[in-house]
Parts: sequence; structure tokens; C-alpha cells
Amino acid sequence: MEHAKTGSLVEWLVPLAFCACMAWVIWQCPAFILDLGPQNDQLAAQFARTDLLPTLSPLFGPAGDIVDYIMLVLTPAVFVLGALTVRRAPMEFESWRPIDRVAVFIGRVTMMLIVLMTCVMLFEVFMRYVMNDGTIWANEMTLWLAGFLFLFAGLYAMQQRSHIRIFLLYDAVPRWLQRVFDTISTTLIVLFAFFLIYGSYGDAFRKFMRWELLGTAFDPPLPATLKISILLVIALVAIQAVINLISDWNAEPVKHTAADDIDEDELAALRAAVGQDGTGELDVTRAAIEGSQVKRND
Repeated sequence: MEHAKTGSLVEWLVPLAFCACMAWVIWQCPAFILDLGPQNDQLAAQFARTDLLPTLSPLFGPAGDIVDYIMLVLTPAVFVLGALTVRRAPMEFESWRPIDRVAVFIGRVTMMLIVLMTCVMLFEVFMRYVMNDGTIWANEMTLWLAGFLFLFAGLYAMQQRSHIRIFLLYDAVPRWLQRVFDTISTTLIVLFAFFLIYGSYGDAFRKFMRWELLGTAFDPPLPATLKISILLVIALVAIQAVINLISDWNAEPVKHTAADDIDEDELAALRAAVGQDGTGELDVTRAAIEGSQVKRND
């Protein structure tokens, strides 16, 4: 299997590079709206205050400079590179079609977002309680990152088949009926995605085109970015559900038990730590614990 070589430096750097490129594109997105969309004086004035490189001359229109368009080209290029270089870890689901690489790479990006969000929170704690000079952007930035994190994690969970499912009836029926259940559930997911996108596209597009802001001191574009991201990710989740149905169609029936939640690698690490007979350098057996309690009582 492809999980033989995992954890290489490339697998860390490419998701981080994608996060950097995507962050630049999202923050500078008003430049692309102004260049490609209708004239918007209010958005132009807003972008003049938030432009990261205001001294550079526009390239194709009134706002976007050469760095903005380089980042715009690099974002899909880095994404493709990440999907090509990602490797399945030992604990991940064994289904490995080429299209699954997209969801798994997004899972790696999600892991980087957790690291970045934690760094932002730690920085805010340091500034507020050590330097006594809290930031105006850390709380909103954490909310912003958390929004993308939960969306991407949902797609990764669908690809890994780790979303919440109830197997009581599913395990009791023959395989042909399980396929019927799988088809019905996938159809419902696709219908839900279709009607959600159909009903919310207009509002999400309007919020995006006017680059609606949160309305705080930092004023990030959470409404503009997250609402349209919800629609994009729910579409990917529906596509992934169809891919899962195709991938698992001829799979052998699996009986689900409580043992499915046990991580054999973690158990092996525990056995190595405490010894096969339950004792290692530190005796953690019940008899030893009870004996120590008796001694303390005496």
C-alpha cells in the first residue's frame, strides 16, 4: 500500500504552502472582483485600506498587481502538487482512488489549519496576559480559521467513512440490501447538496461580490468567504459520497463492533511501555496500585 512512506518534509511543506497561497488570494480577493467584475467604488475604497502591497502598479485592471496574480496561479498549482504527493497514513481508510487524493490532501490542509489556529490563540494569550497588550484580530482570525477547518474536516471525514453512522440495522441485512441502503443515503446527500446550493447560491454570491465584512474592529470578510465556501465544500462532500458508493459497491460485508474503535498501534505502544505482563519500569497493575493505597492508609 501507499502508506509505506509517510511524514516526509514535502507532505508538511506543500499543505503549508497551499495555506499561504490561499490566504493571500482570499485576503486580496477584492482585487480580482474589481478587475473582473463591475465597478464598485465602495469596494475599491475598502481595498485601498487593506491592500498588502499598495505601492505596486495594477497589472490587468484597476486593483490586482503582479504578486496577486502569481499567487492566484500558484494556488491551484500547489493544490495539484499536494494531491499528487500526498500519501495514505497507516490509520487511514484503505480506499485509494486517484480522486481520493483530493480529499486526503484537504485533510492535510485541515491539520495545518489546526496548527495555525493554535499558534494564533497562543500568540493572543501571550500578548494579553504577558505583554498586557491584546490584539484586535486574533479572536476573529481564530473564528475564521475554525470555519474553514470544520468545513474541510467534514469532507475528509466523508472520504474516511468516519462520519457518524448507526449500524444496528445495516449489519443485520444481506449485502444486496446494504447496497440499497448505501444508494438511498448517497441519493439523500446529493439531493441535500443540490437544494442547499440551489437555494443559497444567490445570497452567497451577492455577499461574495460585495465582499461583506464581519463588522468588528478587525473586520474580516467572514460572511463573504465562509458562506460560499459552505456551498463549495457541500458539493465536494456530495461528489465524495458518490465516489464512496462506487468504491465500496463490491466490498465484502463488514460487521461493526466496539473493537473498531481500538487503535492497534496505540495498544502496541502501551504494551511496549508497561510490558507484556502489565509491568514495566513503572508498575501500573491493579495489585500494585491497591498495595500502594494500603501502605498510605497504614
